[in-house]
Amino acid sequence: MNIFQDANRQQIANRRLKDHLLHTLFLLATSVGIIALTVLIVDIIIDGWAHLSPDLFTNFPSRKAENAGMKSGLMGSLYILLILIPLSFVMGVGAAIYLEEYAPKNKFTRMVQLNISTLAGVPSIVYGILGLALFVRMLGLEKSLISGALTMTLLVLPVIIVASQEAIRAVPRSRRDASFALGATKWQTVSRSVLPSSIPGILTGVILAVSRAIGETAPLIIVGASTYVAFLPQSLTDAFTAMPIQIYNWISRPQAEFKDLGASAIIILLAILILLNISAVIIRNRYQKKF
Repeated sequence: MNIFQDANRQQIANRRLKDHLLHTLFLLATSVGIIALTVLIVDIIIDGWAHLSPDLFTNFPSRKAENAGMKSGLMGSLYILLILIPLSFVMGVGAAIYLEEYAPKNKFTRMVQLNISTLAGVPSIVYGILGLALFVRMLGLEKSLISGALTMTLLVLPVIIVASQEAIRAVPRSRRDASFALGATKWQTVSRSVLPSSIPGILTGVILAVSRAIGETAPLIIVGASTYVAFLPQSLTDAFTAMPIQIYNWISRPQAEFKDLGASAIIILLAILILLNISAVIIRNRYQKKF
């Protein structure tokens, strides 16, 4: 009996030692990532803080660093978001509602679901190539603001569909059954019971997808976003630029002043991304309390 007890104690001790080693390994791996990110952010803040000024928001790009600003890039990103958000929200949430509530569960819908999940992980440069072939060349939209916005819509659409499906799927079946029991139609159940309950997850997914889109560079470069634009687009067919493109342009220049301006633009972009993520958390928590 003592032999079995000793063996059991030894196994427990070995498992605890293994757990401790794995815990230490994972903690070290996490610490390396956090330290590297902290060092990068601190370096960017040190380089770019001195160049943060109102002129950075009000001036157009210039070949002279002291006169250069990112007004065209900032407004270009804003214009893209104004086109992207309503298109991606309507199409993404609509597709999610159809797949979860109306589509028959067969091989075709399973194949569509698999393709959507796969597209959510496709590198962004692939969407840039698709946008170049479809919008710039096939539809003849050329290197314009609408081409860039539609390409970015394709980029975030699978992410929004998957996030919206998960939010709709999380609504308890009992809520649907209660609505049907009261005599509601299918659409009344979806619009008045399922959607209000799933809106926190849907909005969170949309905001996080938009956060991804605002920081992407590769698709915009491929569809023809200009690196130097000293004007604001007056129509959807005009040339455009965006904040990531402007940062890429400044960082690639040999002058140290432009690299510092690029660091300042990165600080602004990081601040926007942080605000978007904070707003996602606030909206989710507020709606969860309501519903």
